[in-house]
Amino acid sequence: MGYEAMLWFLLAHLLVQILKINAKVPAIIVFGDSSVDSGNNNEISTVLKSNFQPYGRDFIDSKPTGRFSNGRIPTDFISEAFRIKPTIPAYLDPTYNISDFSTGVCFASAGTGYDNATSDVLSVIPLWKEMEYYKEYQEKLRGFLGNEKANKVIGEALYLVSIGTNDFLENYYVLPRRPSEYNIEEYQNFLAGIAKDFITELHRLGARNICLSGLPPMGCLPLERATNIFSGGDCVQEYNDVAKKFNEKLQGMIMKVNKELAGIRLVFSNPYDILLDIIQNPNKFGFEDIAKACCGTGFFEMGYMCSKINPFTCSDANKYVFWDSFHPTEKTNWIIADHVVRTSLATFL
Repeated sequence: MGYEAMLWFLLAHLLVQILKINAKVPAIIVFGDSSVDSGNNNEISTVLKSNFQPYGRDFIDSKPTGRFSNGRIPTDFISEAFRIKPTIPAYLDPTYNISDFSTGVCFASAGTGYDNATSDVLSVIPLWKEMEYYKEYQEKLRGFLGNEKANKVIGEALYLVSIGTNDFLENYYVLPRRPSEYNIEEYQNFLAGIAKDFITELHRLGARNICLSGLPPMGCLPLERATNIFSGGDCVQEYNDVAKKFNEKLQGMIMKVNKELAGIRLVFSNPYDILLDIIQNPNKFGFEDIAKACCGTGFFEMGYMCSKINPFTCSDANKYVFWDSFHPTEKTNWIIADHVVRTSLATFL
């Protein structure tokens, strides 16, 4: 790592330590897809799993937990920055209980999306079911803490929602159904409407502090670059443009919701700019490889293709922006989380 990258890393780490001192959030509650799933897919019947090595090889005790990374994911780092706990457990993980979940819980499911049709592709948990699990969690929390304390946690908790990439890359651009019903802008509006309904329901149930994440530059994921053979493996600009446009729609929706719902503090976090900065300026962040992932050949492997016996997996994931063909390394997750804490989430400190 060069001097500039090392200096940036140390300064960013110092800022997170400063933020820890003043944190006042009692719990982190997570909804979404594989970007934030900490292991719920382990407990359902789907091929989309990551509870085996080399996933988790840089996690605590080198344990594969179902996180789609070599280590921790952004929500884990956010929880630590808010001085709560270093990892957020999956709601369906039988090794945890309501005592563990009272300070943070994850309902996310890898492969899901806003659109129910997206969750059907790989038989994962749809967003509406994540909400049903949350309602069940509220009942358990009230039984554990009592109504008054539980309602305080529910009202003061920070809710993180990260979802949407699969709706485009797993559904709209792969399967014929949605393109036959919507052009791309209509589909974006359709998804933004679902996002608004989801936030409104969270508010009705007592949530007040909510962060909705936008899409990353999804055309720069290794899988998309590898299939973009006619452009020499460059990022797929069409997909990046769709992500930017969808992010704009979400931001517009957020402005309206903040005016419509009493007491809500809804913010937007934008992984697009920070991840694109990393990809365009890897040396600044201490990375060496941006176009391919650490696991396997780095172009196509994800899930069961990213197996322990794959002979091509890299030895040092810190040199890579991406862990598998779709998901960032722990180091990238840390940089993104640090950026989100210092920008979008600073209002909750």
